[in-house]
Amino acid sequence: MNNSHHPSAPHHLPGFITAPGDTDILMVVVGIVLIAAVLMVGNLYLRLHSLPERMAHKSQKLQFEIVAVLGLLALFTHIHLFWIAALLLAMIDLPDFGTPLRRIAGSVEKIAGAPPDDQAAKPTGEGTAHAVTAEARDTTKASAAKSEVPSHA
Repeated sequence: MNNSHHPSAPHHLPGFITAPGDTDILMVVVGIVLIAAVLMVGNLYLRLHSLPERMAHKSQKLQFEIVAVLGLLALFTHIHLFWIAALLLAMIDLPDFGTPLRRIAGSVEKIAGAPPDDQAAKPTGEGTAHAVTAEARDTTKASAAKSEVPSHA
């Protein structure tokens, strides 16, 4: 094979031009840099996209599930309003109304003299057999309460 250059080619070729059959180093380097750049930009995008969810998770917010769903909706629909709503919801601290209401209900039960009913507050999610036994317990409680009430007559 003749290694002579074409007569119209310059005598000094740039370093990025390779001989026929050799590996193109510049193309390999650019390919690796391109893959790394795509992975880095994708990672940055996903971390930025999950920012509201991470903010709500760190502060133990009650609305964490809503923020997570809004983030997923924004990710899959590309509607940026969902992401903004998730970010605002993650920043806002919603007041806890449940704890004061439970304390008020407990205090009212204590004032009324009724024992606190912990079984009714906890949902069991079990079958109807337990519902029948619960009804039987309620009737026995009602009859016991009637017998304990002093008569004024």
